[in-house]
Amino acid sequence: MGGSKDKDRSSSATDKDEGNEQSPEDFTPDTNFKPVVTLPEVANIITGEEDEEAIYGDRCKLFRFDKTAKQWKERGVGEIKILKHTVEENRFRIIMRRDQIHKVCANHYISKDMRLGPSLGSNKSWVWYTPADYSEGTGNPEQLCARFKTPEIANTFKSVFEE
Repeated sequence: MGGSKDKDRSSSATDKDEGNEQSPEDFTPDTNFKPVVTLPEVANIITGEEDEEAIYGDRCKLFRFDKTAKQWKERGVGEIKILKHTVEENRFRIIMRRDQIHKVCANHYISKDMRLGPSLGSNKSWVWYTPADYSEGTGNPEQLCARFKTPEIANTFKSVFEE
């Protein structure tokens, strides 16, 4: 009894669809979209890197040594850059921003007495000490460790750092 009504409904629905069928080429949209919120003009972001040229850049994970806990703490993952100042000769700086949030996690100058040391148990990591890292705003002495994806990338970082 109920089955015949369902068949009638489905066949009438397909009959209606067949009469109104349009090809995708014949469709022209007639909807007008207006912005709900007007966006401000794009502002120029000043990063402090305008007078510097990147001579090295690669991804790594950065750690700092916490003296009170006597252990390494992760500072962030992102691209570490070695920048050469274009105005002042022989002035180099390391800067690293964390992925996605772009917070600075390393920001210090490279001095002539800085040395890279190997990290214990890894050929993909280098450790160094900086007397003043400005990533937290004020210059704090930090011991930092950068761990790279491959030993080749780590060795490239070392060669550029020591130049």
